[in-house]
Formats: sequence, structure tokens, C-alpha cells
Amino acid sequence: MTSFFGRAIICVIAGVCLCLAGSAAHAQADLERFERQLEQIRRETLVEADTQLSLDQRVFFDYGGYFTFGYLSVDDNVNENHVLRQYELVGYSRIVFDGAHEFFLRARGGWRDFNDGDSFDGRGDERIDPELDRWFYRFDLQRHQAAYHGKVIDYNLIVKAGRDLVIWGNGLVLSEDVQGLNASLLWGGNEIEILAGITPTRTVDFDASRPNFDTNTKRGFYGVQYARPIGTHRPFIYGLVQRDYNDHDTLATGPVVTEFDYNSWYIGVGSSGPIGDRFLYGVEAVYEGGTNLSNSFVSGGGPFIQPIPQTEEDISAWALNARIDYLFPDERHRTRLGGEIILASGDDDRLNTSNTFAGNLTGTDDNAFNAFGLLNTGLAFAPQVSNLLAVRLGGSTFPLPDMGPLRRMQIGTDVFLYSKLDADAPIDEPTSSGERFLGWEPDFFLNWQVTSDVTVVFRYGVFFPNEDAFGGDDTARQYIYTGLTYAF
Repeated sequence: MTSFFGRAIICVIAGVCLCLAGSAAHAQADLERFERQLEQIRRETLVEADTQLSLDQRVFFDYGGYFTFGYLSVDDNVNENHVLRQYELVGYSRIVFDGAHEFFLRARGGWRDFNDGDSFDGRGDERIDPELDRWFYRFDLQRHQAAYHGKVIDYNLIVKAGRDLVIWGNGLVLSEDVQGLNASLLWGGNEIEILAGITPTRTVDFDASRPNFDTNTKRGFYGVQYARPIGTHRPFIYGLVQRDYNDHDTLATGPVVTEFDYNSWYIGVGSSGPIGDRFLYGVEAVYEGGTNLSNSFVSGGGPFIQPIPQTEEDISAWALNARIDYLFPDERHRTRLGGEIILASGDDDRLNTSNTFAGNLTGTDDNAFNAFGLLNTGLAFAPQVSNLLAVRLGGSTFPLPDMGPLRRMQIGTDVFLYSKLDADAPIDEPTSSGERFLGWEPDFFLNWQVTSDVTVVFRYGVFFPNEDAFGGDDTARQYIYTGLTYAF
């Protein structure tokens, strides 16, 4: 039997390892947040390679590309500043036969140039490895029948096979690149969408404690979504199953060994559309079930921890997203005001709301909502949608619609209020238990299409934390991004 002193030494070593692992976990969480922030900016400023086709075109071929330079300055959750200059080159080609058969390829590559010591993963400057980030074949049965058989059918089957961005519902649960099969069946006003696919390997995972979470992720998605437009509204319901194919990964932290196996399913309902001539809305509510492995250690008091066997526990969580926009009648300025609310459940026996390491307590249900969507949760703070209550109010306008090159310049602002839904549960960075209000953040943005080929974007956000929630630290965090895109 191990002596008392032997156990004490093991506990001390484990405690030191846990402190080191905690520092690494914070850095990994910063990296996960940084990648989500960049992905949101990339989607907002992406030059879409999309062209509407007329049915009388037998063959359509298009190709092109764009180059983007971006400058980013961001403060992490321990108030250290990171500066990045990113260069990205994207090329695409598309060929369409008779509007029925479409082939699309898009490749991207680039370079990330950090200031010395500023990279989140410690690897310094790095190449954005060239890859095909979009590739698919799309078949349209209705257009196929019209082009090749002269028939007009009142139903349609659209099948897309390959890799593309998939947004499920309004984006609360799933907004990821998925490679696989996506099929839509439409008849009599009914729409059924079927999804079966897997994430690309380089997908950044939500669980930042898993080894190689940012370079080697394999998760499968299988689901069915049904929608039936009612007037101008599009209500929908879906079921989505996520399977974790990373269950071979293991994290060793001193004597603490952590395994990973997060398998979830989601049932969601929602609707979107206009209300009258001036309002647009979207709402989505979801329940999450499934199973997850529990935390791999318990506290022995003070710095001491004790490794324990992990157990498989049930997931029982939920989330809600609702937004509304008002469009002003002045079509020249295209002014709009909007509001949004995000609610997601948390788990008060977790130490981190999204990680397996320091995650759910063994013997208890996991009540923390975790999914794969991408909602706007701000620039500087950008929390994960888990144990979150966030409110956004904002607006945008084109202030100079008659002033030459400035006529296509859009400016806007968003103001966020952040709170924990469960005051005693954690978020994705350390906070004080029992403190609900987290802080607030104003964001400002500019989108300016200088010419048909050149676009300039600017983003600025500053998060003002509630010092009681962040251990007495009320230091503001800033986020600055500016980018220039040249399309060719």
C-alpha cells in the first residue's frame, strides 16, 4: 500500500502539474477564441464567388480569386496584447452545365506574421497551409428534367456532395464546414434537408483541453430538418446527431489521465422571416442530449488533487437565440436597427463550461450547453455560447449614398451586455462563483467597397469587465482589426 507521504508527494506533483496545465488550458482557450474571432471576420468580409445563372445557358465557366491583408491587435483574457499581420490568397473556379450540374473548387493559403512572442500556440509565425476549403458537386433535378427532357416538374431534389459551409436552422447549433452529403427534397411547399458528413481535419474544436483540438478534429454530423413556409414565415424543426471520432485522444497531466468522448444530439425548432414591410426576425430554441465523459480529478484541498476514473454521464442542456431588425423606409441609406438575445444553460459543478479536463463532475448530469454554431457574441470578449446570457443592440447605415466612392461605405455599432445564466456555473475562462454580471462591450465596424475590386473593412471592440466577476480585475480588453481585399 502506498504510504501517506508517498500519496502526499503524488498530490503535490499533481497539483504542480495541474497549475501548469491550467496555464496551458488558458492559452488553448485563447487560441480557440482567437480562431472563432477570425472565422467570424472572414465570413463577414468574404468575397463570395457566386453568380446567378439563366436557364438558357448550356455551359457556364467562371474563375477568379482575391487577396486579403489583415492587421489584428487583440487583448487576451490575461490582458496580454497580441499583434498579427495575416496574408491570405484565395482562388476559385466553377463550371455549370445546363444549370443542373455544378462543380465548384476553392483553394486558400497564406501566412500569419505575429509580433515576437505573440502567437497563441507558441509556434510563432506560421504558414496557412494551402488547402481546398470548398469543393463540391451539386445536382438540381428540376433543372435537369427541364434541360434534358423538356419536363416541368412541381417537385425538386437538390443534392450536394463534397465540402461546404453548413448552417443548420439559424446557426445556433451548427455553422461549420462539413464534408459529406447534403440533400434537399422540396414538394408542395415542404422542405426536407438531410445531412451526413464529417468535419475537415483542421476544424478548431470547442473543447480546447483536447490534444490537437485546433489541428486534428473529427466529428460527424447526421440530421434531418423539416421546414414549411407559411406565408412569408419559414418555421422549421430538426434533429441533429453529433458523433465524436476523437475518442482515441488522451491528455496526461502528471498522474491525471483524461480521455475524451463527447457525443451529443439536438432537437431544435424555430422560424425566420419578415413581419410586415419593416421587420425581420429569427428565433431558434434547442434541447441538447447525449453523453459525455466526466472530469478526471477531484480536489484534495488547497493545491492537492486526486486522479479519479472518468464516468459516462448524460447531457441535459438547452439554448435559445432570438433576433429582430427594423429596416428604415429610407432605401438610400439602408439604415437598420436590431436586437438579439442569446441564452445557453450552464453546469455549476464544472470548472470550465466547455472542456472535458476540469469538466463535469462524475455522477451528475452535464447541464452545460455546447454546440457547433457561430453566433455574434462580440469582438473583444467573444464568449462561447455556454452558460451565457447575452443581449445585443445595434444598427448600421450607409451615411453618404450620394458622395462618389463613399456611397458604398457602411458604418455601424453593436453594444453587448454579458451575464452568466447560472451565477454559480463557470464560463470558458476563470470567473468568480456567484457573480452573474460579466460586463459590457461596444463594437464598431466599417465595410467600404472602394471599387468593384477593392474592399476595406475595420472592426473595433472594447470589453469592460465587471471586476467582481473577474477577481478584482477591471482592465478593459481591446480588439482591433483592419483588412484590405483585392478581388481579381
